[in-house]
Amino acid sequence: MSSLNATTIDEAERVRLSHTRATSRMAASERQAEVLVGAAFVVATALLALGWAADPRIPLVAAAACVVALAVASRVSFDVGAGFTVPTQIAFVPMLLSVPPGLVAPLTVLAIAAGMAPDIVAGRVPASRLLVVPGNSWFAVGPAAVLAATGPFNVLPSAWVLLALIASQFAGDLGANAFRELLQHRTDIRELASEVRWVFAVDLALFPVGLGIALATEIRSWAVLLVVPLFGLLSVFSRERRGRLDQLAELNDAYRGTALVLGDVVEADDAYTGEHTWGVVHLSIQVARALGLSSAAQRNVEFGALLHDVGKVAIPKEIINKPGKLDEHEWQIIKTHTVEGQRMLDRVGGLMREVGFIVRCSHEHWDGGGYPDGLRGTDIPLEARIISCCDAYNAMTTTRSYREAMTHEAAKAELTRHAGTQFDPTVVDAVLRVSSRPDTPG
Repeated sequence: MSSLNATTIDEAERVRLSHTRATSRMAASERQAEVLVGAAFVVATALLALGWAADPRIPLVAAAACVVALAVASRVSFDVGAGFTVPTQIAFVPMLLSVPPGLVAPLTVLAIAAGMAPDIVAGRVPASRLLVVPGNSWFAVGPAAVLAATGPFNVLPSAWVLLALIASQFAGDLGANAFRELLQHRTDIRELASEVRWVFAVDLALFPVGLGIALATEIRSWAVLLVVPLFGLLSVFSRERRGRLDQLAELNDAYRGTALVLGDVVEADDAYTGEHTWGVVHLSIQVARALGLSSAAQRNVEFGALLHDVGKVAIPKEIINKPGKLDEHEWQIIKTHTVEGQRMLDRVGGLMREVGFIVRCSHEHWDGGGYPDGLRGTDIPLEARIISCCDAYNAMTTTRSYREAMTHEAAKAELTRHAGTQFDPTVVDAVLRVSSRPDTPG
């Protein structure tokens, strides 16, 4: 378990969310987006069909074989990155080179819908999910258009045309997904491109395999069906990987549960520390988002903020709750709480080791004047720099038994004064922006 990190668990969690969305009922905004993307697909397909009308030949055996193979392929999903991919290239490329361009997109829709049918009949997927089929078939439009413009459909294209096929396939797929995501305000283009890079890598790797099957179909039009048993084997590997990622997602739930239990321990041990901790958590998450941290780093910020004071449970209560100024000996004892917190989280292991290091560094200063290790600048994890600044801001704006809370304006001025010494200036700027929002907790 020592090699398990936040990014690995984040991948599992995002894959779980992706599959949950793919098998749940469609929200109104998603349904509207799919209708618009699907309508654009129908228009593009109709234009291609008009161009095909002048060449009405239909190789029925090849078309039927490709539809069957593509339908079976569409049922084999491999979890990669933050989503999943299917080995459709193995069946799609033969279809692309065996049937007229005007038929490629309609046959792709038919195959993908047929692949979904067993799950719909069994009740595992709602029938409304059929609305995603046209949008998911956009990858077929670009290659079909390229072939319609370059010559006969049953002739092996040149290398340049093959490159245009794969490029147009990726462009159509990315464009359709970007359009549907933007319609639902779910993501930006850069995030989407990051998520699909592994999907495109798999498609690119399988393209030559599909090309080889296409060459075989010139000898036997049904040759593409020979790969159907391969999809059965791939489905076994797919289920094994899905099971592993499900276990990792459950492990993430366990980590979150552990963090919440430890947070409750802190709150039960000292009411002020618990209330203060939750204030730091809320502010730190907002700052992490404002700085554009990845979801894995945001989770580390959340856990680190929740547990940054967990080591204080080992500090004597007469020191924690002392109303006056601490003497030097008491202060040295207080400063051990970050090391104690790391020790506790190291015992949990796995992801919590990363969080433990963040907890240890949560009182380091940008100029190297903090504790326990005197780290400076970017040697301090960004998550810890965020927590340190949010911790100070929340402490200043919270009333204690020995002093009244500062005003938000005074606390912001104090952060600004210590930017570049105690705090990372970039983090201070983010805290000032976020704390100016009316819904930001003090």
